[in-house]
Amino acid sequence: MIAHRTVDVDGVTVAYRESGPADGPVLLLLHGFPTASHQFTRLMDALAGTPYRLIAPDYPGFGRTTAPPGFTYTFDRLADIVEGFTDALALDRFALYVFDFGAPVGLRLATRRPDRVTHLIVQNGNAYDEGLSDAAREFAGLRREVPGDEERVRALFTEEGTRFQYETGVADPALVSPDNWTLDVHYLGLPGRADAQADLAFDYASNFAHYPAWQAWLRDAAVPVLVAWGAGDPFFTPAGAKAYLRDAPHAEVHVFEGAGHFALETHLPEIAPLIRDFLTPTASGR
Repeated sequence: MIAHRTVDVDGVTVAYRESGPADGPVLLLLHGFPTASHQFTRLMDALAGTPYRLIAPDYPGFGRTTAPPGFTYTFDRLADIVEGFTDALALDRFALYVFDFGAPVGLRLATRRPDRVTHLIVQNGNAYDEGLSDAAREFAGLRREVPGDEERVRALFTEEGTRFQYETGVADPALVSPDNWTLDVHYLGLPGRADAQADLAFDYASNFAHYPAWQAWLRDAAVPVLVAWGAGDPFFTPAGAKAYLRDAPHAEVHVFEGAGHFALETHLPEIAPLIRDFLTPTASGR
């Protein structure tokens, strides 16, 4: 069963989903844009029966989490809230699953609290220059002060722009539930959400300066790494998946043809067993 809870973190009411044994090792699931923790519902069900306690928060500006007026929407601040969230729930050690925006949030957390992360699972979450597609580089180059750039950013918040992110690069779009982008568009349409998302979009380029630190953490921490990547992602190319081997040479890297940005939508039956096998040996003490 998945429980839906909230906790206060510095005035932000963080909504989160939780399943699994309360005393189990933790898998912290960090979602991407333009979605929220609901993207992990099927994965959480698929991982039922493992020893893991699965926890998936919504960031400020996403899903059911609510932030006070004046909250500053940057990736640094999202990481602050997720870090405070782990403190509030006393999550001293956890495996980390990062997807899309979850990568810059989660890898900030890993470099701040390197002793906390036991495993890293990356699903279409970029940390290398070579993983950026031309479209991603163009998006990161948009500037609020340039006429027309804000309109281009906000086009991603429409139903058409959101659906594009789910279906592009997918071999069989019929496998992607329309419920995904319908719910995302609902949350994107809540008061203040488009402004918050625009702020984050214009802050995205700030992540690039952190790449060397994240790569150094991978080398120094030497945690087990599993990479599962949709080959058809229009933003993050398979080169970004393979680049993790440079700093985590023992990583398991799997690139799925026919999958797009949201690889779990079409390839959950292949990815869930990889995660189960990756995590369970440690959880069982083997």
